[in-house]
Amino acid sequence: MNPWTLLVVAKAPVAGLAKTRLAAEVGDRCAADLAAAALLDTLEAGASAPRLVVALTGDLDRAERRDDLETALGTATVVAQRGDGFDERLAAAHTDAGPGPVVQVGMDTPQVTADLLAEVAAGLETHHAVLGPADDGGWWVLALRDPADAEALAGVPMSTDHTFDDTVEALRTRGLDVATAAALTDVDTVADAGVVAGRAPATRFARAWRRVQEEVA
Repeated sequence: MNPWTLLVVAKAPVAGLAKTRLAAEVGDRCAADLAAAALLDTLEAGASAPRLVVALTGDLDRAERRDDLETALGTATVVAQRGDGFDERLAAAHTDAGPGPVVQVGMDTPQVTADLLAEVAAGLETHHAVLGPADDGGWWVLALRDPADAEALAGVPMSTDHTFDDTVEALRTRGLDVATAAALTDVDTVADAGVVAGRAPATRFARAWRRVQEEVA
């Protein structure tokens, strides 16, 4: 298999715009800081990938942990997200990240590790696609041997409790053999944050979450 690219699809963690469901419970600034910590953890996990591409939207100059993020992004190829709906932006990001195999993640799974990403990439040696389910019915990783196959995402609703199943169906309708990766928890709510921080206590995200808990105690 050709060297693979890790594609991180990310939104600048700006207070008031990032993690709005979490912000409703912990405040805009705390939610944006948690999002920034999660993105930094994800970029660290992907630092050993053969190639790192970040498809970014939003104003990084207004982001929490801006300096740390600019440093982490210095080793990545940064491209702007394009397209209308999130499904279109995902498909375009895969195209922009190629050619060659692409492993795409978001910034909601700070517990991800370099070994897990490499394991997903290895699945492309025997499958056209690898999809990792999230506990909420969505998915946290999509790996494609041919990034052009991300066109299958067009029209797939991306924020439902059956997004994983719908995505598998779309990929198989395109004629792809789809493997399933390990399931992870996306961070969208306070309950999610506690679960993820407990499972990955050494991450920046977990340290940030512990500070939030101390402040509200």
